[in-house]
Amino acid sequence: MTAAVDVSPAGGVGILGGFHRSVTARPDRPALRVAGQELTYGDLHGRSSALAVALDRNDTDPLARRTAVLAHRSPAAYVGVLATLYSGRSYVPLNPRFPVQRIADALERSGASSLIVDEQGEHALDHLLRARPEGYLVILPHRADVRDLSSRFPDHRILGTSELTFPPAEQREPMRAEGAEAYLLFTSGSTGRPKGVPITDDNVLAYVRAVTERLQLQEHDRCSQTFDLTFDPSVHDLFVTWERGACVCVPSDKQLLKPSGFIAQEQLTAWFGVPSLAVLMRRLGGLKPGAYPVLRLVLFAGEALPVNVARDFAAAAPNAEVLNLYGPTEATIACTAYRWDPATSATEDARIGVVSIGRPLPGVDALVVDEALHPTSVGEPGELLVSGAQIAGGYLDDDDRTAAAFVVPPGQSTIHYRTGDRAVAGSDGLIHFLGRIDSQVKINGHRVELGEVEAALREIRAVDEAVVVAWPETGLSTATGLVGFVSLSADSDRASGAIGNELKAALTARLPSYMVPRSIRVLPALPKNVNGKYDRSTLRASLEATDE
Repeated sequence: MTAAVDVSPAGGVGILGGFHRSVTARPDRPALRVAGQELTYGDLHGRSSALAVALDRNDTDPLARRTAVLAHRSPAAYVGVLATLYSGRSYVPLNPRFPVQRIADALERSGASSLIVDEQGEHALDHLLRARPEGYLVILPHRADVRDLSSRFPDHRILGTSELTFPPAEQREPMRAEGAEAYLLFTSGSTGRPKGVPITDDNVLAYVRAVTERLQLQEHDRCSQTFDLTFDPSVHDLFVTWERGACVCVPSDKQLLKPSGFIAQEQLTAWFGVPSLAVLMRRLGGLKPGAYPVLRLVLFAGEALPVNVARDFAAAAPNAEVLNLYGPTEATIACTAYRWDPATSATEDARIGVVSIGRPLPGVDALVVDEALHPTSVGEPGELLVSGAQIAGGYLDDDDRTAAAFVVPPGQSTIHYRTGDRAVAGSDGLIHFLGRIDSQVKINGHRVELGEVEAALREIRAVDEAVVVAWPETGLSTATGLVGFVSLSADSDRASGAIGNELKAALTARLPSYMVPRSIRVLPALPKNVNGKYDRSTLRASLEATDE
């Protein structure tokens, strides 16, 4: 048994309020199951306190506001998030499996002065530390001996477990400044440069308040954590679960490929994932009727939810409420919700093949507007705009993009975020997602701007033109992969087959794997329509003709 520690909050608690209350009320309850370890609320608070103390004592940058967490599905990842928040900072999640240059770019743009790195992230340290002569504070919670790194990088302060005091002399209380930034995420950008989206404690708390009573989680619940920390539904996985004193259960990468076994093994009562995972479960025979009687809550987000997937998952989890959530990163996790009812919803949604995204959450307003940003009539499609306490304040160091995306529509008095999604509102108030207005798609739940992949291709010297399409498509603005089409510059003398493979290899070093096209076709010239724009429909037709 862990002795209860007086950790009653002093000052602002912000995003940490729910977790901290659970630490106080139930220190011996399991809070996190990851990588074969189970940590109680007391354990997790103790470890994050030790790390927070180390951050405060060793990060001497007076302007330090952010700490990068370069970790993946490890205890260090979750302890790092909490420690950063307990130290009053904002966390910047970085996936160690992304290309090193992409990690370095995000780290530099974030302005983080400290990093928390797990074993999987160590491979990137050489590149990251050589790229910045000024000192980073680097903490490796999994390593006792860091003398080799310290000797190679004397300009940086590198700490291992031997420099961390555990149990900590100081049990941390949340001291979050008013309006504090909670995290910074980078999303795909059409210019080839990912957009930084700072989200505040207040944004997160507005979401948590909106969904907590709706979901009614209890301390005995066991909740999945399928989303990467760079994907904002992970914030729900952690802070909605910890708000109610429940346990976060993290699958390994291998278990993510067989989610059915993970649900059964962990006896999960709540599942939250992208529809693509459910499609995988169907393919593997994991959605048999009655397969998951213990599940009482099933949530989807991240991409359009096909009706047949919702129907089959509801049958597999007959005691579960099935909710479809919708929301861009800029609107903090999700801003609308829809309860899928097998008795009625299948008929209502059959006309477009995907489940409705429902109605706005409490505190959120939604508008469907025309090109002039005036509200459309009921049943008339348009662009979906959202406003309210969950909406971010803009993009990191990018006034132009902020001004374009965060607007005050005619006749409105508040800032609305332009989602770029086509939608239609019915007479019943339900909103239906109709796809993207721009070139953004979802690849297995990941938001991808096709323009970013195209820009990366055009940066390669041999490439003259580049177009990328989502293929094969699985629904509205969703697909399982990408296919690229390029024409080569006049001075390129490479064989088209060889250059296609070389281009893929070059992209692998620049982009996350889900953004690398599965194939790249080299054409003499790319087809264009009468307006001089690339004819994407012709390119898609060529894929259909070859059944790629």
